[in-house]
This record gives sequence, C-alpha cells and structure tokens, in this order.
Amino acid sequence: MRSRGWSMRSCRSLAALLALGTAGAVPALLAAQAPTRVRVESYALPNGLKVHLVEDHASQVVAVDVWYDVGSRNERAGRTGFAHLFEHMMFQGSANVKKSEHFALVERAGGDLNGSTQPDRTNYYNVVPSNRLNLALWLEADRMRSLAITPENLKNQQEAVKEERRLRVDNAPYFGAFVDSLPLMFDRERCFAYAHSSIGSMDDLNAAGVPDVKAFFDLYYAPNNATLVIAGDFNPTQAKQWVREYFGGIPRGQAPPAVQCAPQASTGREEVKRIADRNATLPAVLTAYRVVPPAHGDYPALELLSTILGAGESSRLNRALVREAKLAVAAQSLYNPFGPMRGVGIFGALVIANQGVSADSLRSSLQREMGRAAQGITPEELTKAKNNWRSQTIFGRQTALNVAEAVHYAAMFLGGVDAVNAEVSRYEAVTLADLRRVATLYLRPENSFTMLIVPEGK
Repeated sequence: MRSRGWSMRSCRSLAALLALGTAGAVPALLAAQAPTRVRVESYALPNGLKVHLVEDHASQVVAVDVWYDVGSRNERAGRTGFAHLFEHMMFQGSANVKKSEHFALVERAGGDLNGSTQPDRTNYYNVVPSNRLNLALWLEADRMRSLAITPENLKNQQEAVKEERRLRVDNAPYFGAFVDSLPLMFDRERCFAYAHSSIGSMDDLNAAGVPDVKAFFDLYYAPNNATLVIAGDFNPTQAKQWVREYFGGIPRGQAPPAVQCAPQASTGREEVKRIADRNATLPAVLTAYRVVPPAHGDYPALELLSTILGAGESSRLNRALVREAKLAVAAQSLYNPFGPMRGVGIFGALVIANQGVSADSLRSSLQREMGRAAQGITPEELTKAKNNWRSQTIFGRQTALNVAEAVHYAAMFLGGVDAVNAEVSRYEAVTLADLRRVATLYLRPENSFTMLIVPEGK
C-alpha cells in the first residue's frame, strides 16, 4: 500500500517531530515581502460538490486536490480508525480503474499523488503535467462514484492498516504513547470527536465489516461532502467542462450528522499520566495545553509563541534544557500535531531526557520554562517568528499543490476561501502584548495534560 496513510500536520515521524534545524533567521529584506495573492474562482455543482479554481501559468503542472469533510472526529466509539482505513480503501479500485491502477496511471503520465487523514479531513491529491488534467479529474470522479468495496479489499486494507500501526506506532519509541494518550486531554463524554486516536484501535479495525464500510462511504464520500481545488496551469473553461462531465452525474448523498464537541475548558487541576514504553531507552515528558481552533483570534499569537519556545536550535526550550542545563537531548514545541481542528486546539512541548535524568525531574524543569513563557519576549524573537511563518508561506505558494492546500485550509478552517489572503495580516498584527497575554491565559498548569513516558521496567 503506497498511500501516505494516517498523518500529522507537524510531524510524520518522531524523527521529524524532533528535528531542530528550523526557524533560522531570514534576510531583513523579507519583512517587506508578502505571500503571493491567490485569486480564486469558486462555484458549486447542483449535486453539492464545491469547486475552487486557481489559475497560475508559472509552471506546466496542475494540482487536483480533493478534500472530504470527514476525519477521525466523525467516528463513533467502537468504530474508530474508519477515516484512516477508508483512505487506504480509496486506492483499491473503482468501476473503471483496477486495484492500484490509480498510481500507475498518474505516475505513467509523469505525475505524483497521495492521500492522508487528519482529525477534520481526508485529502487526495494528484499533481500532473498540464495536459493530463483530464486524467486526474476522471480518476477522482470514478472512485467518488463507484469505489470497489468488497470483502477481499476490506480484508486486505485492514491488514495493511494494522501493519502500519505496528510499524509506525506500536514498535516506535514514544510514538504509541503520544498517539494513543495525547487525545485523552479532551473530555471523552463531551467531545469524543477529538478524544480518541486518529489511527484507531486494533479491536475496532478487526470489527469493521463490509456493511459498516459501505455505509461510511455512502455518507461521507458523496459530492456534497467534498471540495475540489484545481490549481496551476489550466484553462478554466475546459476545466469546468471536465468537472461537469465527470462529477456532475454523481448523486448527492445525505447530509452527515453534525459533530458534537462542547468547548474544552480547563479542568481546574493539572493532569498527569505516567506511561511505560517498552521501546523507549530514555524518559520523555510531553506537556500539552488546551487552546483554540484556527479561526479564533488568538490562534496566530499561539502559533508564533510555539515557534519562539520550541522551533529550532535557538528556541527557548532548546537553549534552556538542552544546551545550557543539559537535562535533555531534544526539545520541541508541538502545535496541533495531529493537524488543525475546528473544535479544539493543542499547544505542547515534548522533551526527551538526557542520560541519568528522571522523568519527574525533567517535568519540573519543563514546567518552570513553560511558566516563564510570558516573560522577557523580545521584539527580535517576535520578528524572527513572523519571518519564519512568512517565509514558509511564501515558499509554499511556489507549488500548485501547496496553493491548493492553502485554499482548502481557508475554506474549511477559516470560514471561506477569501481568508487565504487575509492570513498574513492576522500574523503581522500579533504584538508582544498578545504573546504575553496568550501565554498567561493558556499555558497554565490547571489547563495542562502531561505524559511522563518512562522505559518499561525502569
């Protein structure tokens, strides 16, 4: 199975999570630059499919990017992991495409493709030469219309997902604790949507049957629950004709039920969970705080604060705990590590202990540093964090796929596609006072959830 599978926004492996070579300084000239303005043409088909077109002839490639409004937040108890399982199922063939032929056709045309699952969405993208736009659109429409849901395909992908879990989660140090336990920071009774693992449990995967999977597909993989973005080098008139021809006849589905998630307030006490990890050789501490969704006014300040605290060699946590105190071998901030979520937010820090340092000692030191987050933030730190955000955004706008993803993000998380051009003003408006305010408001012990991950038997 070559699908990218279950994914995180901030990391795809623990190694990536702890990569500390980011957030370097950028030239002062960059402060005068802004991301390229994205011009979007939007419309919808009668069956409810939302379509956004971004024409750009800078290079002879085009991205076809489909987001379905379904992720682990749409799952129910006893049937977790369905969103991720279904991402795998979508590559098993359809009425006119054989199993795994989607990959072969796109790659033979010189393109690239993949899919991923996050709490709030599942995406499927194809980046192809401009003259093969029709192929990418036809392939996505065929599997939206007629996915091959058979007992053989289901069994095959159940085993593939279980093997992925064993390889990437259960047999990796720290990762199992991180993936399975971090969602416990949310109230399972009031917000099950985000209070369970995105990758799902082995028991739930084993319990899934063809009727369950077919019902999931019919409900969530309908055109009225999907958004198509086409970005890059294409002719809008021709693209609209193909979209109408390939997707227009797919029947509208029922409206999926609304996701229930009550606001996740502070519990009034610090929560600590100790976890034995058979794969770990050194203790680790992960402290996370309940914060806000992307559309909230505090979101940009929290993201910039996360960069200042734990992104890169010069970040505060790395300087204090790794380089100076030598209590840790690695320190990294986490901001929505499973991907953005419309109902909640996660602000956290992960620190792996040095030899001879206990988890409890490291926790005390991390608490002390997080408690100082509001103190002494300098204009230089804020400018560097803004430059880091700006440079990532500017460079991202150089590829058709990243532009398509930015349009999707704005549409799903920020209230509309027009917000893709308003993000820069939100981040530029953040002040030192904003950073101090959000640190004081959110980074409180009684609003935190801490995991002490210790080597099994020690």
